[in-house]
Amino acid sequence: MENAGAALIREVASKTNDSAGDGTTTACVLAREIIKLGILSVTSGANPVSLKKGIDKTVQGLIEELERKARPVKGSGDIKAVASISAGNDELIGAMIADAIDKVGPDGVLSIESSSSFETTVDVEEGMEIDRGYISPQFVTNLEKSIVEFENARVLITDQKITSIKEIIPLLEQTTQLRCPLFIVAEDITGEALATLVVNKLRGIINVAAIKAPSFGERRKAVLQDIAIVTGAEYLAKDQTTTTLIADAASKDEIQARVAQLKKELSETDSIYDSEKLAERIAKLSGGVAVIKVGATTETELEDRQLRIEDAKNATFAAIEEGIVPGGGAAYVHLSTYVPAIKETIEDHDERLGADIIQKALQAPASLIANNAGVEGEVVIEKIKESEWEMGYNAMTDKYENLIESGVIDPAKVTRCALQNAASVSGMVLTTQAIVVEKPKPKPKVAEPAEGQLSV
Repeated sequence: MENAGAALIREVASKTNDSAGDGTTTACVLAREIIKLGILSVTSGANPVSLKKGIDKTVQGLIEELERKARPVKGSGDIKAVASISAGNDELIGAMIADAIDKVGPDGVLSIESSSSFETTVDVEEGMEIDRGYISPQFVTNLEKSIVEFENARVLITDQKITSIKEIIPLLEQTTQLRCPLFIVAEDITGEALATLVVNKLRGIINVAAIKAPSFGERRKAVLQDIAIVTGAEYLAKDQTTTTLIADAASKDEIQARVAQLKKELSETDSIYDSEKLAERIAKLSGGVAVIKVGATTETELEDRQLRIEDAKNATFAAIEEGIVPGGGAAYVHLSTYVPAIKETIEDHDERLGADIIQKALQAPASLIANNAGVEGEVVIEKIKESEWEMGYNAMTDKYENLIESGVIDPAKVTRCALQNAASVSGMVLTTQAIVVEKPKPKPKVAEPAEGQLSV
């Protein structure tokens, strides 16, 4: 029974982490309070189904109000503040995240890896990176670095296999006349075609390189279309395992149009896998990949720092997506003042009790923070209620101030997801009449030693 209850709270945290990447603790605090108050109401005779309806109606109204109140992220200062708070008030991590996003842009990729040194650093790779390297080492132009470098290359992109040189002779003749390099992306190049390309490269007749097309199936065609848009390339570099393409200004408009199309597809898909792949393609087209290499002196410190940086990264992108609100639980306290207006639109008595439950539960995070700081939670709640939206209690300075200006801010998406998921799972708990669990097996009795015998 205890494990079943714990599993539901874990689900609250898991769903919030999946959708927003942060806010798991807040979601659990809200869920605990909603369940506790809800059970008290059900015990007093309230209809659990009506309670859930009231909770859902109230949360929906508050989400709409939250969206109106959220403020867009303005510059690296807001990004640093969001990242610092999510990383446990670590300003160094906040500055690192802000610097990385400033370099790769809001659509760029920000990945986290372990470093071989004790220092934590940010490496930024410009351009579009493809997880394919050259087919033959004979294509190398820089022997010292074992890479291929081209300028103003002609590009052939196809999802077909090239086995016969006759298929590409017109293109080879054209590039030879223009005296420009040729870069080929194909499903594969084998046999006579590959041998001819290598021989002509070694003889200095043509400067050529080729890679296998990345990805598979229908996704391969889409990725090849992305590459086709990017390869108005002025500069091209490849090594044994990856290929990097840096687009010129002439193709920027096409790239932006392609990114807009992919963002539309991303907003419409329900598949987690498709979402990840679309986000990856958007980032590659946007031309920015930043890698935070995390260093530490011990394995325990490394794991802790990686988790905090991951939280900071997720919170930052959430803030860019839906804006920011005052942190420290203040946004929830301010939202609680809008509940009476929502309650007026509800007629059913028990549904109105559901609205009351949400109003009280919204005060729990700020009250808990105040209590942990050694301040009376109820006093803090009342002072926040009487203040403007951006005002709240800063536990670090023990002052009531403008939290947005002082950098105590939360992503609106995290605030929304924590409330929605807490209300969803809590509603399920309140309307559950029975739980099926495995009956524990009785422990075998240990025979008592006879009088005068030693027990072993």
